[in-house]
Amino acid sequence: MKTAGLLRLIAALPAAVLCACAVGPDFKTPAAPATDRYTASPLPPTAAAPGPGGNAQRFEAGKAVPTRWWTLFGSDALDRLVDEAFAGSPTVSAAQATLRESQEEAAANGARIYPQLDGSLSAERQKQTGVQYGGMPNIYNLYGATISLSYGIDVFGELRRVNEAQQAAVDYQRFELQATYQTLAANVVTAAFAEASLRDQVGAETAVVRDLHEQLDIVQRQFALGGASWRDVLDARAALATGEAALPDLKKQLEQTRDRLAIYLGKLPADFGGSGLDLAALKLPADLPLGLPSDVVRQRPDVRAAEANLHQASANIGIATDNLLPQLTINGSFGDQASKPGDLFTSGIWGIGANLAQPIFHGGELRAKRREAVDAYDAAAAQYRSAVLHAFGEVADALRELESDADALAAQSRAAETSAEALHIAEQQYRIGAIDLPQLLDERRLAAQARIARLQALASRYADTAALFQALGGGALEPPRETVPAAPLSAHPSEPGGATAAHPASASNPESS
Repeated sequence: MKTAGLLRLIAALPAAVLCACAVGPDFKTPAAPATDRYTASPLPPTAAAPGPGGNAQRFEAGKAVPTRWWTLFGSDALDRLVDEAFAGSPTVSAAQATLRESQEEAAANGARIYPQLDGSLSAERQKQTGVQYGGMPNIYNLYGATISLSYGIDVFGELRRVNEAQQAAVDYQRFELQATYQTLAANVVTAAFAEASLRDQVGAETAVVRDLHEQLDIVQRQFALGGASWRDVLDARAALATGEAALPDLKKQLEQTRDRLAIYLGKLPADFGGSGLDLAALKLPADLPLGLPSDVVRQRPDVRAAEANLHQASANIGIATDNLLPQLTINGSFGDQASKPGDLFTSGIWGIGANLAQPIFHGGELRAKRREAVDAYDAAAAQYRSAVLHAFGEVADALRELESDADALAAQSRAAETSAEALHIAEQQYRIGAIDLPQLLDERRLAAQARIARLQALASRYADTAALFQALGGGALEPPRETVPAAPLSAHPSEPGGATAAHPASASNPESS
């Protein structure tokens, strides 16, 4: 009865330990920067341009970015590409497996808070000479059974800090998975836009080369009849060579973009035939959700991952602090030995004991380990601030890019309209004989080049719109874990006992350690 009561007491110890205080700083999530905007000057609507994708864009402050932000472009083909990438990308599979690995490691570490109970069975057959007893050799069986218990009592919270650090590592991998999803979505969207634009550019440049061939044939016939000079022939050849030189590079870019898109989808390039995306059929989002700065800090997975690293570094200070303090361990065993299996546990041999260990002299190793943990925390804090600054810089850059893209598209649209009008006039002049065919073909080439330039400007505008959604953090594809109330970004973790120290290293510890 006494043994059973003692075992019940030991089993109840984890609950009591969990209610105790843990040494080391209690982590608090840093507060978001105290600002309500991303750029120094207000953001007016962007310039408008005629044609597809030329509408002005307005920024809606405070509106959250949709989870599936790529659907704002209104393309079923684009939606299918992103979904296919999520399902087939090995990068996503690797990030998912890494998260599961981290979760299992956290579960394994979490079990250390409980007593460890092990059992063993043994069976032996022995022979004794019997000389010492003056008798015949004795052969007998010996059976043994033992249950052993070991419990390191977490008096000062080391195991809880270990579990806290491991859970922060799980959070880090969770946010890394979010970042993988968001980066993959942005890469697929951007590559699809580039592929559609390059496909149109190849078509337009092919038409230019065809017209240049026709123009060269005409000039050569005119030269044969004396109606053109050799200089005219050379100029026509040079124009054709320039056009032909541009086409292979465009085709190479197109094929490389398709290959890159295939890899994003988890396919071999040989098995991918193209995105099927029509750039002219896309819808440019007119109202751009522009979340609050505090939303960016809470939503961007890279910032949240940096926060998880900071949390882990904070917990490691507690672990290093606990190593300076006494460690209490309880060990117990219950077992028996008998010559027959049925006689086991009839006598009930048991033992229980406690061990208290206190570091006395380690040559300063333990104090150095704690200072190392504090320095690691300071580095993680600086990395977190850097991640926040980088996030705000990316949003500001994306906003400026959209402003520039709108102006560039407006200018290219005007150039394309002017070239189209000039071509229309040239076609009328050619019909009445006011100009010859080479002049008409020149106008066609200029109009085609203007269309190519507009296609490039349009693709840049679509891509930079996607870049803004990514910079804002996109939609959280997995719900982040809840965090404790925010504290100022510059605040340092509080020390054991509830006091807030100027620096985590200021806690009193045994000098000899």
